[in-house]
Amino acid sequence: MAFDLRSFALFIGLDVGKSEHHATALTRDGEKVYDKPLPNDETRLRELFAGLTGEHGAALVIVDQPATIGALPVAVAQAVPGIEIAYLPGLTMRRMADLHAGSAKTDARDAFIIAETARTMPAALRSITVSDEQVAELAVLAGFDDDLLSQMTAARNRLRGLLTQIHPALERAVGPHLHQIGVLDALGTWPTPQRLKTAGRGHVRNRIKKHNPRLAERVTEEIFSALEAQTVVVAGTGAAATIVPILASQLQDLTRQRAGVLAQVEALVEAHPLYRVLTSMPGIGVRTAARILTKVVGKDFKTAGHLASYAGIAPTTRRSGTSIRGEFANRGGNKRLKSSLYNSAFAALHHPPSRAYYDRKIAEGKRHKQAIIALARRRLDTLYAMLRDGTLYQDPAAPIASEHSLAA
Repeated sequence: MAFDLRSFALFIGLDVGKSEHHATALTRDGEKVYDKPLPNDETRLRELFAGLTGEHGAALVIVDQPATIGALPVAVAQAVPGIEIAYLPGLTMRRMADLHAGSAKTDARDAFIIAETARTMPAALRSITVSDEQVAELAVLAGFDDDLLSQMTAARNRLRGLLTQIHPALERAVGPHLHQIGVLDALGTWPTPQRLKTAGRGHVRNRIKKHNPRLAERVTEEIFSALEAQTVVVAGTGAAATIVPILASQLQDLTRQRAGVLAQVEALVEAHPLYRVLTSMPGIGVRTAARILTKVVGKDFKTAGHLASYAGIAPTTRRSGTSIRGEFANRGGNKRLKSSLYNSAFAALHHPPSRAYYDRKIAEGKRHKQAIIALARRRLDTLYAMLRDGTLYQDPAAPIASEHSLAA
């Protein structure tokens, strides 16, 4: 979205902070009419916005962070008549700072640069739309789900590292199954190789079987085959008897918490108008749909290429005279969205058209990861058209089935 500078008499730059922001207001001619710290408080924010618009006219409020600590000023500004909201991406803001004299890093300087950039370079700004309740709730839940996943990964790696230290063969047997409640329950009950041996196959099998009946027999055999491969007791095994149950319990709790969050995410995704459109594409499940709703829907992408660049799956072209030419993997983009699109493409390999495209890329000499990214890029073109037109996914050469227009 391009902002028309003639529509605004004032440009208010906000360098947001946890407890206090800094606000700088510039007129269309560049005159500074306000430059003060501002508490992160609804009453004070509303007073400032209403006072400045009442005195000078319509204003554009620009923030450098629209979520988390910037959510309150954005919400207040949206509720004040005569104000529009814009977002200046952090990387753009830092590049603009390099163009201004001085190297100091202060809130006042940052707020001025934000306002001055908006006044002179509106093309650098991004629009902020009013989030509907479903998407706002999804964003909070998806963020918490990311936090839970990070904690699970850390705890799982710590547990695998500890098992590798005291019994490498046992770690190889149970390591790939540490996302299973039954395996975690068995490790929490018998946390050392000696205790597992003493418990015996029957008890271990029954413990795992309570939660993972299909897995119990195979994993139990793998565990006891591993136990037979090592007879010495490694130093530190006694301490492991204390730590392993704690880590196993943490992982069980985190797994249950994540399942509870997923149930809420699923309910919100299913209630969204774009649910059928998104999940009609093979490889897109609840979590991927939630990520697309929070990161893509509502933003203005002129082409599928713009969306691919935002997601970080479009190649970066490098050219400098005759010495450097070619396209390289994009290291930027939205990391969460990129990961979701990559995993979605990988999950779609069971789908014949997706598999055929992947196999073709492998035959061209691409490695597995490159082929998956290429598939994700191709799928994103289709997804962009689906969201734009509100149409369900159709296999290539199949007739197009339309929904009513759903794209936001």
